[in-house]
Amino acid sequence: MKRSGALRVLVSGASVAGPVVAYWLSRHGFAVTVVEHAPALRRTGGHAVDLFRPAVDISQKMGVLPQIEERAVTTSRMTVHREGSRRPVRADLSKIFGAASDRHVEIMRDDLSEIYYDAARDDVEYLFGDSITSVSPDGDVRFAHAGPRHFDLVIGADGLHSNVRRLAFDGESRHHSFTGAYFGVLTLPNLFALDGELLLHVGIGRTAGMYGARHLGDARALFLFRSERELAYRRRDVPRQKELLRDAFAGMHVQVDRWLDELDQAPAFYFDSITQLRMDTWSKERVTLVGDAGYCPGPAVGGSTSLAVVGAYVLAGELARADGDHERAFPAYERAMAGYVRGSREVALSAAKTLIPTSQLGVRGLVQGARLISALPAGPGRALLRLTTKSARLHNSVVVDDYPASTTASRGRAGLAGGAPAGLGREQRRPD
Repeated sequence: MKRSGALRVLVSGASVAGPVVAYWLSRHGFAVTVVEHAPALRRTGGHAVDLFRPAVDISQKMGVLPQIEERAVTTSRMTVHREGSRRPVRADLSKIFGAASDRHVEIMRDDLSEIYYDAARDDVEYLFGDSITSVSPDGDVRFAHAGPRHFDLVIGADGLHSNVRRLAFDGESRHHSFTGAYFGVLTLPNLFALDGELLLHVGIGRTAGMYGARHLGDARALFLFRSERELAYRRRDVPRQKELLRDAFAGMHVQVDRWLDELDQAPAFYFDSITQLRMDTWSKERVTLVGDAGYCPGPAVGGSTSLAVVGAYVLAGELARADGDHERAFPAYERAMAGYVRGSREVALSAAKTLIPTSQLGVRGLVQGARLISALPAGPGRALLRLTTKSARLHNSVVVDDYPASTTASRGRAGLAGGAPAGLGREQRRPD
């Protein structure tokens, strides 16, 4: 595949997978543009996400691990209230996390997104406040606001409700597999001056938690609950979503009631189903998907952030290895990720059963299991958790290939020096 200058790639989405794939593509010599429908980088609060060993290793290669560790949320203690029981159980989370993975960082999603964005912002063109409206088979792209442009490849990194997937793969719902659960997150005042502590309330079919950290200045409340049927609400109907959350957690505990009292004043709120994406392929012609847009294992339960980081790194590496030939690179990318994706789906379903127990036995098992592992010395605790959890086995077994510099990188750097697209290395925002 002979081309003059750098191959041009459009990435949709500037959360996690988008900035990571943009970073690695630019390092391999591609000319990258990222389009994000939000008017600026999101700083709306978000929630804590986990980076496991492979994603931590990739972050270290990017040179951003010190910034990630500096802004990590160090949740080291947990107080668990079993619904209907007066006596809480206290657990050492540092031992549990240490047993689950030998390399693990917990960080707020918005902080992580900003760190990844800063890593390549000088080498990547960002278009904020815009979105893709059409993509032709030849790579001609139309935007809601910017003028039409041509790209060699288009990557959807725009999440579970991906616009690129909707445009390229004819719809959305037929790829979704509902797991029977929902989750909500809200930002609220740090009512209990929490620093490194998680308060958790667990009952049959519902779990609520609150955590805070000194550097946040506020706290997050996380709600997970089961539903036998899919609930009726629109994605933009926030009042209806809050109503559903109140109904699901009514009467659980006075602390949970206090958290719910903050719903109408919360500066940030998010609500969605815990849904898996199951697609036969994530690629079509010049378009491919990465992260939640292509293979979301289930928000809040499947380790989707680590999966997205690894997927972004592998996609960029396979494109470089194939010298920009997407007909070779896309199948190689899907083959490389297939096992990790399947494993993450299984882990998500197992984690949902554990985190949102379906019986009183499951509630007691979650509470007593946390107490047992935190009470054991580090060695036996690690051995027990690895034997009994699919998550630990999956994340500790993932091996990511190393992608050295390629001919694409050399040609791409020359292309960037001679004829970068207008605005490369600068942010562009839609005028108000």
